[in-house]
Amino acid sequence: MLKTLKGFHPIVISLLLGTVMARAASFMAMPFLAIYLSKTQSFPPILIGLVIGISPLMSTFGSFIGGTLSDIIGRKRLMFAALLTWSIVFIGFALASHPVAFFVLNAVNGLCRSFFEPTSQALMADLTPKDKRVRVFSLRYTAINIGASVGPLLGAYFGTISANLTFFITAGVYFIYFLILAGLFLIFPMRSNSLDAEPRTTFRLALAVITRDVALLYFILAGILVNIGYAQIESTLPQVLKDSIPNGVVLYSFLLSFNAVTVVVLQVLMMRFSERLPILKALLLGASLFSLGYIGFGVSGSWWAFIASMFVITVGEIFVFPMGGVIIDRLAPEALRGTYFGANGFRSIGSFIGPSLGGFLLEEWGGTVLFILMAAVVMSSMLFYAAGNREMMRKRRPQRALLAK
Repeated sequence: MLKTLKGFHPIVISLLLGTVMARAASFMAMPFLAIYLSKTQSFPPILIGLVIGISPLMSTFGSFIGGTLSDIIGRKRLMFAALLTWSIVFIGFALASHPVAFFVLNAVNGLCRSFFEPTSQALMADLTPKDKRVRVFSLRYTAINIGASVGPLLGAYFGTISANLTFFITAGVYFIYFLILAGLFLIFPMRSNSLDAEPRTTFRLALAVITRDVALLYFILAGILVNIGYAQIESTLPQVLKDSIPNGVVLYSFLLSFNAVTVVVLQVLMMRFSERLPILKALLLGASLFSLGYIGFGVSGSWWAFIASMFVITVGEIFVFPMGGVIIDRLAPEALRGTYFGANGFRSIGSFIGPSLGGFLLEEWGGTVLFILMAAVVMSSMLFYAAGNREMMRKRRPQRALLAK
């Protein structure tokens, strides 16, 4: 991995390493927010649900705004503003006591994520040669999972020292991340559309372009279907395990750690193999493995069966999720790259539909029917992936014809 990193621009390397830092810090604090609000602030469950739920809601619809802003005012300014605001938000979490304050803070937290993440992905693509972009998005996904593996353990440790210490530490990590990026931009000054404002880009133009891009819409629809299925891992799977497997809560905790660690290990080993696969084949293979894993969840009755099913899903995850960035990079016009990465955030609509749909199916028909139907939902994404790939190839044919002339 170190040898691979040396081939990238220093700012790209800092973004990859910063992803580990930021995700570890976020996972150190945010998974424990519900416990903090319940035990320390004594909030009722419905209020906790509103506070927790506002962040992904704001993130879903804010990603397009953030991506477009990065094309209008420049990547650098938006990333700096998001990181500084993030630091203030987590200091606010540590000091707040009123429900409205937590609600507003978590809403801003979601906006910061939706502004920073598509912008950082667009910047990685800006500064990375085309033949290395599959690798850089694979490494970014690995970095996310390293942070997700380490963060909860650190959060559990620091939480025993002080209830709000994790929020202060997270605020400090985001501020350090800001200082590192600011220093690197001073050392490696650049002027390009990727970093400075593109005056011809407006929200109206951006919205008009993406709504006419049929390939993008197909890929977003496919992503929504995949996320409907993937949302079950955090929503209905723990309920099924708790009710049907001895020590189901312990098994669920193990499955989450197993998933993150397996992604980290296999991503590095499979990176070169996935680079050689055509995009459509990688997506279809990943969606097939997702579906097979969900069927496994539906028929499993032991620890080992659930672990094996999670392994299959994790391998599918490795093929599908990193390819999202590669697809958007290939679809996006240079002046609207941030907009496209932001629009890709609409896939998270599936993360809202998934828990409620899964909860209904679980209550009405039980876990077996639930997961088999989720396998069918994810399998149907293959139709949209194929349609999106067909439209993407159609868009690229005129460009090839021009180059041939």
